[in-house]
Amino acid sequence: MIGLAGCNGFKKPSEKNFTKALNFYYGNNDDCLFPSAIRFPYEASTAPGDTDRNKKGLDALTAAGLLKSLEDRDIHVKRYEMTPYGSHVPPRFCYGHRLLTSIDSFTPPTTVNGQQTTQVTYHYKMMDVPGWADSDQIRKTFPAFAKETSGSAQDTSTLVLTINGWRVPE
Repeated sequence: MIGLAGCNGFKKPSEKNFTKALNFYYGNNDDCLFPSAIRFPYEASTAPGDTDRNKKGLDALTAAGLLKSLEDRDIHVKRYEMTPYGSHVPPRFCYGHRLLTSIDSFTPPTTVNGQQTTQVTYHYKMMDVPGWADSDQIRKTFPAFAKETSGSAQDTSTLVLTINGWRVPE
């Protein structure tokens, strides 16, 4: 029986196994300012009443030196292009990865779609945040970024039990 318990240790619902799974996932998946890549050059309408959902963020990235912009007031368009500095940044403007500082709680594993699943609530800090992201304008424009880099961010993730242990589902 001891041999079986040792083999299944990585499948046990525990803070240690959940921390390992979440740190593995976030170590390979950076947090980003945009959910999908923005294609450049990017044109945003500046016509009265038009609101491009990316314009404020792109203006903040322009102030950070990652983009340059040119506005044509006659046709109400602002065109954004990458600067040489910005071309080294991933197109979703990723800014680092999470490192868990504590597991606050987790639900008892239940079967969902044939897999053991749990919800894990945890605190984390952001690692490897680049210099361009460290500005008040970026924090003001991207509240989620400000929260995540506050030093005491909290989130909840779903984990599923696989043959190789607990994992964040893709």
